Amino acid sequence: MQTKNSVEKPSTTPAWEPYTTGSVTSKDGTTIGYRQLGQGPALVLVQGAMGSAQNFMQLAGMLADAFTVYLPDRRGRGQSPLAYSKNYRIQKDVEDIDALLAKTGAHAVFGLSSGALICLEAALTLPAIHQAAIYEPPLFLSSSEPTAFVSRFGREMARGKVAAALVTAMKGARMGPPLFNVMPRLLLESLTNMVMKSEDKKGSGEYLPMKELAPALQYDFQVVVEMSGKLETFQALSAEVLLLGGSKSPAYLKAALDALEQVLPHVKRVEFPGLGHAAAWNYDKQRNPGGQPEVVAQALRRFFAEPEHSWHTTECFLIEDKRKEQK
Repeated sequence: MQTKNSVEKPSTTPAWEPYTTGSVTSKDGTTIGYRQLGQGPALVLVQGAMGSAQNFMQLAGMLADAFTVYLPDRRGRGQSPLAYSKNYRIQKDVEDIDALLAKTGAHAVFGLSSGALICLEAALTLPAIHQAAIYEPPLFLSSSEPTAFVSRFGREMARGKVAAALVTAMKGARMGPPLFNVMPRLLLESLTNMVMKSEDKKGSGEYLPMKELAPALQYDFQVVVEMSGKLETFQALSAEVLLLGGSKSPAYLKAALDALEQVLPHVKRVEFPGLGHAAAWNYDKQRNPGGQPEVVAQALRRFFAEPEHSWHTTECFLIEDKRKEQK
């Protein structure tokens, strides 16, 4: 069964909602900082690569009238600084979420990209999670698929070639615009260096700078490598799962959602026409013109408000993009 819903988008970008900060101590002693806003049942939002709690502020603000929203900075970034160690495994991130769930009483989580993989693994092992909304996890069906570019990224970071490593990451994850696929690599590295130098000089506003986020990609890529080829393990997942994705996202992310839809016992799926991988992040004309968190928020509100075990359908949202009319 497929239903379609027309979603009108607000004409202005919302201001940041006021928030407080706090922290929890994970099992290994790592301090995990978080932002908290809103009121209602607890909901934890887990970001993906090259992001921090700041990237979810618009989405959190749109949910704050119905939920107490918690935005943790994953280990290695923002309020949770920790240098990457080769001993890191995804279980560490699961333990971080476990500590936050224990403090907040949350039973609902939303994860984007590598954060979605972490939420899936957490839902598999933590009985406290009853509902998990998952936006485009980079779950490779074969364990060998992501290895090459991840190894190159690690070598470049070890040599201090941050711009080169970021280009490798972008190309490996297939996240850049189509133009990037035909641009010479040296030109891409030069442009990336220009952006980082501009951030050094002018700052990055409320967002974390690229130089700070780049080392944290090692955590994200370890998550991707570790989870590759583990699709069948999610047959045992008892939580309700909402799979989310955009029609403009890379094909391998759609393939991951297709595969998960076949194995998860309690699953619902929503695809957003015209949206891409970063739709849940803040709309920003310069940083993320494809951000449409209000559309993602609507799907999350519906999912987390529904009784458990009440659905098994696939839905599709039609989006009227008002921003184009404002230009």
